[in-house]
Amino acid sequence: MTKRNETKIVRVGNLLLGGNNPILIQSMTNTKTKDVFATINQINELAKYGCDIIRVAVLDKEDALSISKIKEGINIPLVADIHFDPELAIIAIKEGVDKIRLNPGNITNKDKIKEIVSLCKERKIPIRIGVNAGSLPKDLEVNAENMIIAAKRHIEILEELDFTDIVLSLKASNIDLTVEAYKLASKTFPYPLHVGITEAGTSFKGLITSSIGLSKILEENIGNTIRVSLTDNPRYEVMAAKEILKELHLKNNVPTITSCPTCGRTQIDLIPIAKEIESYLQTINKDIHVAVMGCAVNGPGEAKEADLGIAGGIGEALIFKKGQIVRKIKEENIIEELKKEIDLF
Repeated sequence: MTKRNETKIVRVGNLLLGGNNPILIQSMTNTKTKDVFATINQINELAKYGCDIIRVAVLDKEDALSISKIKEGINIPLVADIHFDPELAIIAIKEGVDKIRLNPGNITNKDKIKEIVSLCKERKIPIRIGVNAGSLPKDLEVNAENMIIAAKRHIEILEELDFTDIVLSLKASNIDLTVEAYKLASKTFPYPLHVGITEAGTSFKGLITSSIGLSKILEENIGNTIRVSLTDNPRYEVMAAKEILKELHLKNNVPTITSCPTCGRTQIDLIPIAKEIESYLQTINKDIHVAVMGCAVNGPGEAKEADLGIAGGIGEALIFKKGQIVRKIKEENIIEELKKEIDLF
């Protein structure tokens, strides 16, 4: 089986993807790409939460012509997601996109494929081939082996043109099928793998499905970049990806939050406090452990290993550090004071 550090390395903007380089986190905007202002704002928010590479849908010429304007307002590599229309790929490349998501087998005009490949070679832009179980060629039944066959058909078109700056994905909404396809791909192809469970579901179901599927794949030492696909704000995709990589010891400088499940002992409105602190921690690049506890039973006693945290009382809370109580604060000041302590850590 091809190990993570044995894959080819490709450059995506200012980042290296593949080989023994860090696993990169991706997401996709849900704004209209032609709405440049909204798209830039969403990309910059995702970058703040830890997104390394961002993809935008390119549905028409106006979307494609927006690429250069978007690039001016962001600081992470930009990928154009294109299906069927080669002209959109050509425009996006000329507009300065950093990577193309394109299946060359879906383009009937071979001269246009050659033009796309020539432009990508000239500008050192990689192409991601994305095979989805739900859209295999009609002559192929849905199984892992046929997903590999579909990938080969697309890859061979590029390889025949002496183009090998390829990234590959083989996604399905079924965990077992996805895992099997990636295992086969890692044995078959030398290219870096973009890993994810497609159409995984909402932030509840999708997070569970993605966590299980991605963990199984990543623990096989397979995968160079990941996307957690959720039917929700893409911010949650990035947050989930960071947490998965951290828990698998594949990413450092990611904060840890522990919080109690709440019960009848809880005397403060703990749930919104925990959610607010969790969201704030996602913007912090520190190995810090923060505990948000509802009562003195769970904190600081059971959370004494935390770097800092709070334990709720009746309309108030104790701030503690390394299990030692520091001071008492009012309930309405908990979030503000805890954020200050996080910043000072």
